[in-house]
Amino acid sequence: MTLHTLSELIDEGVRGRYVLIRSDLNVPLDGASVSDDGRIKASLPVIKALAGAGAKVLVSAHLGRPKGAPEAKYSLAPAVDRLAELAPELNATLAADTTGPAAQAAAAALAEGSVLVLENVRFDPRETSKDDAERASFADELAALTGEHGAYVDDAFGAVHRRHASVCDIAKVLPSYQGDLVRTELDVLTKLTTGTVRPYVVVLGGSKVSDKLAVIDNLLGKADTILVGGGMLFTFLAAQGHQVGASLLETDQIPVVQDYLKRAEAAGTTFVLPTDIVVAASFSADAAHETVAAGAIESSSFGASGLGLDIGPESGAAFAEAISTAKTVFWNGPMGVFEFPAFAEGTRAIAAALAENTAKGGFTVVGGGDSAAAVRTLGFADDAFSHISTGGGASLEVLEGKKLPGLTALER
Repeated sequence: MTLHTLSELIDEGVRGRYVLIRSDLNVPLDGASVSDDGRIKASLPVIKALAGAGAKVLVSAHLGRPKGAPEAKYSLAPAVDRLAELAPELNATLAADTTGPAAQAAAAALAEGSVLVLENVRFDPRETSKDDAERASFADELAALTGEHGAYVDDAFGAVHRRHASVCDIAKVLPSYQGDLVRTELDVLTKLTTGTVRPYVVVLGGSKVSDKLAVIDNLLGKADTILVGGGMLFTFLAAQGHQVGASLLETDQIPVVQDYLKRAEAAGTTFVLPTDIVVAASFSADAAHETVAAGAIESSSFGASGLGLDIGPESGAAFAEAISTAKTVFWNGPMGVFEFPAFAEGTRAIAAALAENTAKGGFTVVGGGDSAAAVRTLGFADDAFSHISTGGGASLEVLEGKKLPGLTALER
């Protein structure tokens, strides 16, 4: 696979040329404010490099899941405001549309070294269309904004697993290059899939085990230990014959999990499940709660209506001990409802253990998405870990062994 690099593009000369960057500005919002700017900060180096070299920088991105039409709550305005705060020298502005008259006029007036962010690409239904011709027509409109000598840089690792117009089809129209963020993410994931330094510990959490099935399947025999927390743990407990009260449960996945537990032993991979659970009366920040043994959830004060919302302290300590012995750690998915302080301690224990492992020379990767938001919410600095991924879904697909269409599109 040959992917041309950002440095190659800059060496070719970009002064006065339009360069369209597909960035990942899909950030969480608290009203009209960005609550976690990690993806914006990760996107800045490539934007700055091109602007600094004199390019007229156009940025395409998405936010949320609009249904193919403009929706105010999905506007990129808060992300662009934060980008402008972080890098005022870029003179970043937001076009009022994506490829329409406003974007065309703003692009035509763009000065060298300045940045124009196009409005949410998912406001146009062609971006995500299953119809090749529709996606191609949208890509043509994006490319038209770059004039005669435009170029395309894909720096949105969080979107490279999507067969979308601004990710794949645009690379058929413009000379295309791999952004440094994408390159870094792939380098990191290669260390997790090829020649991984062992012991290799994987921590999996989040709400649904069905989201992680393909990853688990591909990790059997590759990971030494898989620690299971979050909402998905209750399907594992049920697979072992335990009652889980009103906790999140995917009943249809119980046979699949039972099969994984059997296969793991033969493959040399050990699953470690929590031994204690924080059970709550309801799903709320101030809910009454108590800690019980993992096999006794329905023996709590809340009976069969009790909800497991976090791993317990005993489990947090055991998971931390397992992490401390690892040379490589990959973590995807919080251990509990970290947004509620009462149910954040399991996630905090994992984050602290990864940070300690990093300080001792281990290779630790926080797998993007909710995990990245969690460590920042809980006060951990990005450099406390070897790498915080910007692409939760894309990272998982690499670990599943899949080819990513956005990367295939860059091959030439």
